[in-house]
Amino acid sequence: MKKSVLTRYRALAYITGVLLVLLTLGMIGKYALDMDAAADFTKVVSIAHGWLYVVYLVFAFDLGSKAKWPVGKQLWVLIAGTIPTAAFFVERKISRELEPVFTEDSDAAVAKA
Repeated sequence: MKKSVLTRYRALAYITGVLLVLLTLGMIGKYALDMDAAADFTKVVSIAHGWLYVVYLVFAFDLGSKAKWPVGKQLWVLIAGTIPTAAFFVERKISRELEPVFTEDSDAAVAKA
């Protein structure tokens, strides 16, 4: 497995997580605080989050299939992009779990050379 698979998952996890936090704050402003400007903000952020979440799903599924995760773990990673701040915690856990795999691969490549 290439490290780029993890890198692109990590990037989209952060982007999706930040947009979801912004969307949550915008919804609070729109509905709880009755701010007029929050309506336009939430519209833009929700569209961006929606499209980038689809890309996140593709990258997370690709990572999970290459890492041969069980279905439950795969679903948890896929759903993490819909729960505010969950994407940050899940990304960190997945990165720590998979980082040794990439260091072992690079050590094996150096040993071959």
